[in-house]
Amino acid sequence: MEYRQLGRSGLRVSVLTLGTMTFGGRGGFRAVGATDVDGARRQVDMCLDAGVNLIDTADVYSDGVSEEITGEVVRGRRDSLLLSTKVRMSMGEGPNDAGLSRQHIISGCEASLRRLGTDHIDIYHVHEWDGQTRLEETLSALNSLVSSGKVRYLAASNYTGWQLMKALALADSLGLERFAAQQIYYSLEARDAEFELVPLSVDQGVGILVWSPLAGGLVSGKYRRGASPSGETRQLSGEWNEPPVRDQEKLYDTIEVLVGVAEAHHASPAQVALAWLLGRPAVTSLIIGARTDEQLADNLGGADLTLTVDERAALDKVSAPDLIYPHWHQLNTAADRLSPADLTLLGPHLAD
Repeated sequence: MEYRQLGRSGLRVSVLTLGTMTFGGRGGFRAVGATDVDGARRQVDMCLDAGVNLIDTADVYSDGVSEEITGEVVRGRRDSLLLSTKVRMSMGEGPNDAGLSRQHIISGCEASLRRLGTDHIDIYHVHEWDGQTRLEETLSALNSLVSSGKVRYLAASNYTGWQLMKALALADSLGLERFAAQQIYYSLEARDAEFELVPLSVDQGVGILVWSPLAGGLVSGKYRRGASPSGETRQLSGEWNEPPVRDQEKLYDTIEVLVGVAEAHHASPAQVALAWLLGRPAVTSLIIGARTDEQLADNLGGADLTLTVDERAALDKVSAPDLIYPHWHQLNTAADRLSPADLTLLGPHLAD
């Protein structure tokens, strides 16, 4: 297992992270999975044996049950792994039970610590943007958690480029702890993150943790042109709407190339999709979660797969997003002065 530095921090995390959204199965999260304590323990054992050192959860997953199960199965081996969780989403019916106010962040952290059965959280994410709370309040509250030792590193999730850049600049100007990483959706099915979030990470030294790297199973190889969707393909069955599918024909084209590369390696399409992402700029770790031990074992194999330059180029080409403004304009008029961050998006177009 390879370990990568998380942004500019000194923390090193495995290139694969165990995601626990499938733990618990309470409420709407049952559509994702309902792994119990015994199943979760097996999956954690498999990941630790493979060298995974980071487990990611969130307070909102199954209304806290995911954190409780995670805490139960890491008991006695907490010092050998890293824990990541999140705050922002609604955890009750009260007016202060959601958001990124000082009140909700601190009470949310305390509740997560209790459910996880630990005295600290290694990576604490703000799970989503809160446009009604001053960033100064949010960042100050997060900084206090780091100062108290309850949190080691901070991260953002699902921010836009301007929102994340504003948070980083404000933290720097006020001398507060800045986000070491961002957790984002990024896959062969949708490369929207390459317009702003990936270049920002390169420029600002922010690590990238990827959620749903297999697009909820869409690029796992189970879904093909002309074939009925598998019952486990939740987006297409209507059970789950993340991530959305906007261009099925392009998805089919991408899967065809993906399957061809997989066959050449005697690997699964899922492993190829993961290996492709691990070669993208600023990507630190991919969060993998599975309903079954077999799926998890297959995903773990993606860390050991090496793609050729030509295979990467073929996958890049078939899945490439159309440039939106102002990127196409900069490609045409600013190509003489592009930074390394700019080139993460525009570089391949210059070679065409």
